[in-house]
Amino acid sequence: MRLMRAQIDTYQEPVVYMSADSPVCRSEGFAAQTRIWVEVGNRRIVATLNVVTGGTWLGNDIAALSESAWRRLAPLPEETATFSHADAPESARLIRSKVFGDQLDRGGYRLIMRDAIDGALADVELASFLAACAARPLAMVDVGERLHWNSKPVLDKHCVGGLAGNRTTPIVVAIVSACGGLIPKTSSRAITSPSGTADAMETLAPVDLGLAAMRSVVDREGGCVVWGGSVGLSPADDALIRPRSVPARPRRR
Repeated sequence: MRLMRAQIDTYQEPVVYMSADSPVCRSEGFAAQTRIWVEVGNRRIVATLNVVTGGTWLGNDIAALSESAWRRLAPLPEETATFSHADAPESARLIRSKVFGDQLDRGGYRLIMRDAIDGALADVELASFLAACAARPLAMVDVGERLHWNSKPVLDKHCVGGLAGNRTTPIVVAIVSACGGLIPKTSSRAITSPSGTADAMETLAPVDLGLAAMRSVVDREGGCVVWGGSVGLSPADDALIRPRSVPARPRRR
């Protein structure tokens, strides 16, 4: 099928929109909320299907991609996509097992983290996993990049998060690095307040730094404040934050 950019922000969740009368939708038996593989060239993602009924904005031979899906597939103007059912991953079985109180080994947690990063798990599955593992350690470090500095102790300032207007991190990092400490700080974007630490820091300096740029800044200045999602140190963190912070966040009174 041909592709178009839906220009709909689904907050990092890849979503595909198809007409209910689409030949692909009908022949494959796709229904709303079906998890499907989307392949464009050698690029492949799992996405959630939303079915468009009674509308005229989407042709029967066109599939529309959400902003997240469009960025990840980056289709060229003439490229087309193929679609197929996405079988439930093995990690989904492990999540159900965990929900019913079974113990998982480190390999099981690692598989769940890997599938979360790859987008193979739906938000409802991730939310179930988070509820079953509340306040318990996970294996997120096993599926991320790692950096090492051997010259001196590496320091960190950790935040409990969720305190609107609390922007102590940039101040602490600046003081520690000015005193000769080594503090390569990664922070998140908004989770439970209008502005996360990385968002606030971005008003002063770039925070979307790759690993090489981050290391260069730390080697030169002794510290940094960068968005954790740009360096891949804990990509599972972003995948798990999404279902926790948006659908499940409490409403403001």
